[in-house]
Amino acid sequence: MPHLTTTEATLSATGAERLGFGVPGYAHPLLAPVEWAELTRPGTPLHWAVLNVADGGPGTRPDPHCLEAVGRLTNAGIRVLGHLDLDHGSRPFGEIVSDAHRYLDWYRVGGFLLDRCPVERADLAGVRRVTATLETVLDDGHLVLGHGTHPYPGYAEVADQLVTFSGAWADYRWSQVAEWTASHPPERFAHFVHGVPRTHLDEAMRIARWQGAGTIFFTDRVGDGSGQSGAFDALPGYWDEIVSRIGPGVSE
Repeated sequence: MPHLTTTEATLSATGAERLGFGVPGYAHPLLAPVEWAELTRPGTPLHWAVLNVADGGPGTRPDPHCLEAVGRLTNAGIRVLGHLDLDHGSRPFGEIVSDAHRYLDWYRVGGFLLDRCPVERADLAGVRRVTATLETVLDDGHLVLGHGTHPYPGYAEVADQLVTFSGAWADYRWSQVAEWTASHPPERFAHFVHGVPRTHLDEAMRIARWQGAGTIFFTDRVGDGSGQSGAFDALPGYWDEIVSRIGPGVSE
């Protein structure tokens, strides 16, 4: 699996043409059939979509509704990623690999989102062990580290993409990008933002481009309580509008 590690500084504004969606994980297909069906709409600039079957993993047995949804996306040429919870580095290595094998055996996923990924230098070796193992079982797969903030720069060497922001619009609009990200092209970074008002869509996309993120998911929905749980379960209220603003695209 190729890791893009260019050392040439890239102005983030030049990555505008690469902007597309990464769907962090809709609700179960039985609960969100419209959301999953929309992902196969021709021309949707979709880079990948995450399948989270049950409690951050693949569940205990193949789910027929998930099998059907993943089959439709795969047949449409869309990359589906399995959701693996690293629990900030506290999950046992064996559990992570076991979940990965179930995703591959049951759903033939094309990669993984490693959610709640650690960010500190001390945890890098453990994450590298996980990604190296996943690379051996993936066929040209795609690995995304779900930090949610800027991690130690060395993490960029062990995966295809890093989620360097995941949170609320109130925080995103005042966020700062880490200087080291300028050494990498926009396709290396993803931003997930909830609570983005329709009237601020243009501003949110400008921030993403300026900060050098090539993959985004913006929604006007908000999470349960003070967190973001549930914010990404359903389509944004302005889905058609944001799709038309970004323009046609293809799965990576």
